[in-house]
Formats: sequence, C-alpha cells, structure tokens
Amino acid sequence: MVVLIKILQVILALSVLILVHELGHFCFAKLFRIRVDKFYLFFDAGFALFRFKPKNSDTEYGIGWLPLGGYCKISGMIDESLDTEALKSEPKPWEFRSKPAWQRLLVMAGGVLFNFIFAIIVYIGLMAGWGESYISNENTPIYASELAEDMGFRTGDRILKMDDYTPERFEMLTADLVRKSVKKVTVLRDGDTTDVYIDQSMIKDVLNSQGIFDLAMPLIVDSIMTTSPNYESGLMKGDRITAIDGQPAEFFQDSRKLLDQNRGQDINVTVIRDKDTLQIPVQVDTNGFLGVYPARTDKVKTRTYSLVSAIPAGVRHTFNTIGGYIQDLKLVFTPSTEAYKSVGSFIAMGQIFPSAWNWYAFLNILALLSIMLGVMNLIPIPALDGGHILFTLYEIITGKKPSDKFLTAAQIIGMVLLIGLMVLAFGNDISRLIR
Repeated sequence: MVVLIKILQVILALSVLILVHELGHFCFAKLFRIRVDKFYLFFDAGFALFRFKPKNSDTEYGIGWLPLGGYCKISGMIDESLDTEALKSEPKPWEFRSKPAWQRLLVMAGGVLFNFIFAIIVYIGLMAGWGESYISNENTPIYASELAEDMGFRTGDRILKMDDYTPERFEMLTADLVRKSVKKVTVLRDGDTTDVYIDQSMIKDVLNSQGIFDLAMPLIVDSIMTTSPNYESGLMKGDRITAIDGQPAEFFQDSRKLLDQNRGQDINVTVIRDKDTLQIPVQVDTNGFLGVYPARTDKVKTRTYSLVSAIPAGVRHTFNTIGGYIQDLKLVFTPSTEAYKSVGSFIAMGQIFPSAWNWYAFLNILALLSIMLGVMNLIPIPALDGGHILFTLYEIITGKKPSDKFLTAAQIIGMVLLIGLMVLAFGNDISRLIR
C-alpha cells in the first residue's frame, strides 16, 4: 500500500508539473499567433493512450504512453521530434521561425516562467494556510554524526557562524555548509567559542550522507503509555533521563543506543526531577522502548501569515529555493565533490514523498520539484529550453540567426546528453537500491 501511495504521488506530481511547463510554451505561442500542432502529457512515440482534436482547432491534445515528460509541438520549430520536413518549405506566417526573436524567446522561456509562477502560487497557499515552521538554530546544540566528528564537530556544539554567515534554520545547516563552500565554522563549545576548519575534500562524503547534524535533544518524559510496562514505575511528566543502566545518556540519541542494547531487560534509569537525582527501576520491552512519549522540542518556530502577507513571503521563499538549487547544480557539475552520485530518477523522487497522503507535504514537494524542473530547463543544453534560449539570445545580440542545419545537429547532441543524464540517474538509483 505504501508503494502504491508513493507511485500515485509521483505520477500526479509529474502530470501537474509537465502540464504547467508545457502550458507556458502553449500560452505564449497562442499569444503570438503561432500554431501549436500537438499538446501532449507524456510522450506518445507513435502510440497515444488518448488523443482528440477539437473542431476548428489546429492543435491535437493527447496523453502518451511513455511517462518521461511531455511536449508542446510548435509549428516551424526544431524540437525533440526532429521533424524537419516542414522546414523545407517557405516559412508560413503562423510558424515559430517566422516570428521576431523576442517573441520566440518568450515562447521558449514560457515553460520555465510558468514553473516558477506555479511554485510561487503554491508557496503562497501553503504559508497562508499552514504558516511556515522551522527549527531555530539559535542556541540549539547539535548531535554530531561520526562524519561530523571526523570533521571536528562535537555533540553539544552550538553553531554560531559559517564564515561570515549566521544560519537561522537548524535543518538547513548541512545544506548551508555545502552550498556556501564554508571554510570555517564558529561553534560554542563548553562555554567558549571554537573554530572548526572544514576540509573541502570531505564535502563529497557530506553530500553522500543523510545529514551530518541531528538535533541534540534531552530525553524528557512527556507522558507514559497506558499499555507501557512502566506505567506505574514511578516515572513522571518532566523527568529527564540522564543515564541508562549506569551509562550516561545525555541526549535522546544516546538513550536509543543503550535501550536497544538492553531489550527485554529490567534496568535502572537515572532521572533528574526538579533538584533531585533518582534511580528508578524500569523494564525495556523487546523492541528496545520504555513506552514513554518524549517531550517535544521548544525549538520549532512557526510564522503565521495572512493571505496578503503570504504573497511576499511566498515570492521570497521561491527565489531563495531557486538560488539554493542553482548552488546544488554547481556542485553536481563539480566532479571533485562527487555530487553527481546524488542525481536520481523517478525512483529517488518517489522516496521523498511521504508514505501516507499528506496535502501539506505533497504541495511542498510539488513546489520544490516545479522549481527544480524550471532551473534544470535553463541549463544551456540544446535539447532543453536553455539551449533554445541561448541560441535566440545569440541571434538578438549578433543579428545572425543559426541555420536550421546547425539547430538540428545541436538538438541531436543535446538529446544524447540528456539520455546520458537519464542513464546516470537510473544507475545511481539502482546502485542505492542494491546497497
């Protein structure tokens, strides 16, 4: 059932994003009276699951069988179909190639523009409906992974600065460290400030980890399950567990390891209650749990917005996300970081969606993917919008239009590069599944 829910989310997300992107090309083409021959969700490749052509319309609409994208076939344009037959005749007034360069530029940029506008609309809705929640980094201790310790960090450190940047969001610490190519991190450790110098050769390990910083949370009892073997053990709300079976457990993560080692055992836990330190006998169940609910962290901050104030917040968040993803792409194209190993296909996409349907999570991921699709299409590869935009800008600047022969050859080269990228993405996903 979980796999089915994830598959449905991926298909729905892809369908929405493809339609939004191709609608951008379609709308600008129609605005400039350019004929659109086909508007398809997914590729048909000779066979369509569904197709229809309205009366008195030049456009055929349909759904293809190959869910690797979609397309808007614009008359008189060299695209992924490589249909050059129509180009052998004289240009017609309704064809793409007959229009001024600035109009062709807007047609090609329309897909990316619509992706970004769509993300802005979604983020505005999320902020107006749910607000914006994040974990504050102010005075928040980290729980350092083994990799973080190798880099010089220690559990309990409070990150103050990354070079000259003061991080606000705890959950973005790892991303900030990598994206900003941080050389020095200033931390508060045992009451003193300490500088941790980042070995750039370790960035590739950071990129291939699940995150090197966790939130260091003390294990404080909020409530005890009525079915717990420790319901009448003497544990009370507000108790802070600091040791398990005589072993220090300053943070929740420490307790998990120790409890797992004592599955099914009767042990003592050390508890701080007000100003007293107590020893309380408890029973660890066979799954390694005490049957208590830990208190939630008070580090989660929520900003609420009215519909009006959500508009600039949504715009700001969209452009911040665009900037962050551009930085991620720079890392992918930097071989020394080995960030290319993190490139994924639809399999990786499915893994980021929640196991149960959640509209907030789905819309958040949808907006992020819309931004990713928009930025990816700006890469100046001939088969992508970015390649067409580059050639059109060249024409506007120089006054010289690239020949149809050159554009056809460039399109073929671009498609080969895209196929290579797809092979890399699927290869990475398969490798991760095997591991």
